[in-house]
Amino acid sequence: MEAIGASLWGEAGFAPGAQVAGDCRVAPLTILCMGEAIVDLICERRLEDPVEADEFRPHPGGAVANVAVAVARAGGDAALLGGVGDDAWGRWMRARFEEESVSTRWLETVPGRPTPLAIVTFDRDGEPAFQVYGEGIEETMLLAGERLEEALATSEALVFGSNTLVGPDERELTLRARDAAAAQGLPVLFDPNLRPTRWASVEDAAAHCREACEGVFCVKAAHDEGELLTGCADPAAASEKLCDFGARIAVVTRGAQGAVMRGEASGEVGAPEVEVVAPLGAGDAFMGALAAGFSAAGWDPKRAAEALPGASAAGAAACTGWGAYT
Repeated sequence: MEAIGASLWGEAGFAPGAQVAGDCRVAPLTILCMGEAIVDLICERRLEDPVEADEFRPHPGGAVANVAVAVARAGGDAALLGGVGDDAWGRWMRARFEEESVSTRWLETVPGRPTPLAIVTFDRDGEPAFQVYGEGIEETMLLAGERLEEALATSEALVFGSNTLVGPDERELTLRARDAAAAQGLPVLFDPNLRPTRWASVEDAAAHCREACEGVFCVKAAHDEGELLTGCADPAAASEKLCDFGARIAVVTRGAQGAVMRGEASGEVGAPEVEVVAPLGAGDAFMGALAAGFSAAGWDPKRAAEALPGASAAGAAACTGWGAYT
């Protein structure tokens, strides 16, 4: 079976998202989301101090896993390349993804490992704090990476984040995936989604994220991430600087003020007014809907700004519940 790369769709005469064998369209290509799957145990109230937490409710989590769900909810075809432990939580996570129509074909089960858990609390301003338990993230990614080439052959694009750039082995795998996808003509999307506590230093995180921007179709950063990576407090200036690192398009989100896009496409969008419960997963929802919008526009950079309204709406909707998605 031969996959038609993104750069050949127009010449081949097939719509994006179709896999071709001979003369027959047989299956949709997927937006391959490469990253960790984590169970978020969330205390669903705002606290003065985390020691006040009394009850926790499980929610599916993991930044790029959340992106995959958002792709599917926005009408795209999504697959998750990653892994879970061989425990009840791993089975629970797999079931949740399948309920959301995210393909788990590339979601590995790691023998002898528990599925990672994150304890999540919110302060009085609604900002989340995370404490991750479980050392299986890197191992799950390396196991899933053994099927990377096979997964890319069934994909129309690749999405990755910074959580798989922390360790040297998973960083090598992630950058290899980026380069392999680009070599096949597939658009690559990068969402830093920085978790500073996972890194030895913020400077180290920023340096690796700048490197990861090289050759990508789009990088999406939150306002504070954009400023950290570029030194520019203005979102438009930060977007332009992110393109200087090698991205064709850059988007910087501004929370309730919407988002700015610069590069081979330019645009701005506001954010719908919603009753905010918690911002957890808003950036992931934005990124997933953005990717689905790019796909619907045929990955044409000139039409990239068309994806901004849907992405902004998805990000706002994610703020109306405690988990990354409700």
